[in-house]
Amino acid sequence: MIKAEHLTKSYGPFTALQDVSFEIQKGEIVGFLGANGAGKTTTMRILTGFYQPTSGKATVAGFSVADQAMDVKKRIGYLPETPPVYPEMSVEAYLRFVLELKLVPREKRKDLLEWALGKCGLSHRRNSIIATLSKGYRQRVGLAQAIIHKPPVIILDEPTVGLDPLQIIEIRNLIREFSGEHTVLLSTHILSEVTAVCQRVIMIHRGRIVHDQQIKDMSAKRSLEELFLEVISKDPASLSDASSGNNNSKVSAG
Repeated sequence: MIKAEHLTKSYGPFTALQDVSFEIQKGEIVGFLGANGAGKTTTMRILTGFYQPTSGKATVAGFSVADQAMDVKKRIGYLPETPPVYPEMSVEAYLRFVLELKLVPREKRKDLLEWALGKCGLSHRRNSIIATLSKGYRQRVGLAQAIIHKPPVIILDEPTVGLDPLQIIEIRNLIREFSGEHTVLLSTHILSEVTAVCQRVIMIHRGRIVHDQQIKDMSAKRSLEELFLEVISKDPASLSDASSGNNNSKVSAG
């Protein structure tokens, strides 16, 4: 469903991605893990059509991100780190607006609206003004806009950042429900989130893929935390970033 082939992205003399290649199959939930500045967000923005790669190519559901951008966007649900909501609108009005933006046929909108509200636990807050919602509920609204057109591919950038423990559990449970029905690429700086939600981890460091493995195949003698620290131990700056949040099994987002 998602295929990246030799992606490179440069900003002047700085290279953010270097020859990044990976493939994600239909129905997989994959964690994209890396330290601050590793290239996770750049990769996601290329896959969603916000950035063009300097070289290389990417496809989503068989469509080229560069040459068939509209076809790709119809098949992707994207939740950036800051939910793209209009705080002055009600939940229902905002989601109706999203359905129009996504060019969903009018006859399908009512059913999809009710499905997304129910899926994200928002039915009882449909008339609430978004500005009055807690951060957890605003995140649910952001997730609802990403999935409301039932895309085959969902890309989530730090979906639980800033949430309290109960809200984190609720969002994680919701993401797990997408397994099999949707292909999910999940960026997170929380190591435990990868093992709790994802079936596979792709680790990126200094713009390169350095590890790709099924979670179930990881050795009990070599935890994800140990593997990650082993990878970045060769880079003192990245190690410092990771260690600053290590008590919570966290690393800085990139």
